[in-house]
Amino acid sequence: MSSASATSTKPQAPSTSTVVIDPLDPQKGVKVREMFAGIAGKYDLLNRVLSGGRDQAWRRLAVKMAALRGGETILDCCCGTGDLTLLFAGAEPAPMRVIGADFTPEMLRIAATKTAQFKGAMRLPSYSAADGLRLPFTDASFDVVSVAFGVRNFQDVNAGLKDLVRVLKPSGRLVILEFTPVRNWFWRALTSFHLNYMVPLIGQVISRSRHHAYKYLPKSIGVFPDAEELKRRLESLGLREVHYRKLNLRTVAIHVGTRC
Repeated sequence: MSSASATSTKPQAPSTSTVVIDPLDPQKGVKVREMFAGIAGKYDLLNRVLSGGRDQAWRRLAVKMAALRGGETILDCCCGTGDLTLLFAGAEPAPMRVIGADFTPEMLRIAATKTAQFKGAMRLPSYSAADGLRLPFTDASFDVVSVAFGVRNFQDVNAGLKDLVRVLKPSGRLVILEFTPVRNWFWRALTSFHLNYMVPLIGQVISRSRHHAYKYLPKSIGVFPDAEELKRRLESLGLREVHYRKLNLRTVAIHVGTRC
């Protein structure tokens, strides 16, 4: 029997071996959570660097496209470190309540720390540990549900979209900000080097992720529905007036749809 036997009480060092995440793996959820836990402390920095400082502008546009009327109850699912959650909380006209939900506790702790800095400046959001496939909220609870860069990571994309729609009130709006596959050959050629080589290289240098999070990123984008297909899926779930806007050389899209 080896020294690492079942009866040994000697503490084991955390594994540093590389973990490969297959975006098509039907059981990828646990690995994805571990991946985000490992990069949580550098997540905001990575977003700014890898987007060329544009990611917050995309989030602000998503808030604008949500067409807030004031007094809404908003759920920001897959909220990560709370960037979009805080933008909704500080929006005008002001919402009544904003909740950020994520299944990675390490991300939520950073979101809560950032939120505390805004005390007195606005009605602060609250946070909930929640899996996007099994949201712990009753049907028709929210006027607006948003997701920024989270739907692509759902273990089951269709199941996740269905649950997002479930918690929307009738006439409520779903807002999805997400990377989108580039189908046009010209735009694909223009962006592929950055996405497939520069992003993984820079991401790994900064994050030191044993999950190689930024190699997973382009792979997960490649198997995700393109903007038109995502629009069709949202319509099939009962959303109307579904429209989208592409950004960043067509690599990012914001979809908005209204529940019937």
